[in-house]
Amino acid sequence: MAVFLKGDSRLFRLKRCWILLTYPAALVLTVVSALSPMFSEGYATTVYRWISHAGNAVTGLFPFSLAEGLVILAAVAVVVLLALWIRKLVCGKGRRASILGRGILNAACAVGIILFLFVISCGINYNRYTFAQISGLPLRDSSVEELTALCRELAEEVNLAHTEISTDENGAMISSFSPIEEISQSARTAYDTLEAEYPTLTSGYSGPKPVLASRFLSMCDITGVFFPFTFEANVNVDVPDYSIPATMCHELSHLRGYMREDEANFLAYLACRHSEYADFRYSGAMLAFVYTNNALISADPELGNEIFQTLCKGAQIDFAVNSAYWKQFEGPVSEISSTVNDAYLKANRQEDGVKSYGRMVDLLLADYRQRQEEK
Repeated sequence: MAVFLKGDSRLFRLKRCWILLTYPAALVLTVVSALSPMFSEGYATTVYRWISHAGNAVTGLFPFSLAEGLVILAAVAVVVLLALWIRKLVCGKGRRASILGRGILNAACAVGIILFLFVISCGINYNRYTFAQISGLPLRDSSVEELTALCRELAEEVNLAHTEISTDENGAMISSFSPIEEISQSARTAYDTLEAEYPTLTSGYSGPKPVLASRFLSMCDITGVFFPFTFEANVNVDVPDYSIPATMCHELSHLRGYMREDEANFLAYLACRHSEYADFRYSGAMLAFVYTNNALISADPELGNEIFQTLCKGAQIDFAVNSAYWKQFEGPVSEISSTVNDAYLKANRQEDGVKSYGRMVDLLLADYRQRQEEK
């Protein structure tokens, strides 16, 4: 099929217009998945599992993050192609309408492809059954007494694990792993142990990859990124050592098809709790404690602060070091990044936006109750 554009005697071929069908295809899949969690769950445990394992097997052959390289190349390509397109517009007297049309069509096709790939590689998974539903965790309103008991238990986990980790002269954690790839493989091992109890957390994926431009991620207030187009879990390794193991497990949760942030945090805690390495048990307990303690402080400030003071000195130092680390990046860039992340979460039906991270406490409480009943 072809049409003539005014002022241009050449044919404008429309064969590529078929690519625009990616828009309605992505929309249909998104609507169906939103209306039917059963469809989304079935997709996550079949089609997504197949394509993610296959994609991750290929990208896992590379020790570095392909995602990081693709993002950089894409940014450069956009700038170069845009410059060439503008140059053609300026120099293409008599053909500007054709050049403008082709440019817009090409851009629309590229965006359509990216959108469709996003939907099939992770977008549908936002609408699957919750992990609580799949695992049978009893979510319900909890009393301050239950929250307090959980907070005390986590404080004990933190203190116990801290006795087994390596620390600097101030008591802050120093990673026991070197090079960084050792942490990655340990995170993979820790996560794979969950499959026996939770079959939807399938093993067989490669470990998370460190990002070379980790400092830039910190400037954007990002600790890790699951890149759905390469099925890679990418981690900021510039952050304080104690937070890296839990972050790695968090991103591995996304790789396994659990996209909700509260669930990814909870699953990271579970993986760390099951690890044979103290670094992971400490990191996971610290992650769970900070959310639980913050929730308790909101309910009972005096009690929350009292339990925080029961943490060992080293753990309190780690929290202080973490606060100081992130404070240096406060500014317009981190604010814009947070706003974009908030909009992204809401667009994928996490209506609370960045606040959805706090709902991890409900899962922790459900897990706590279940463990208490099993005793």
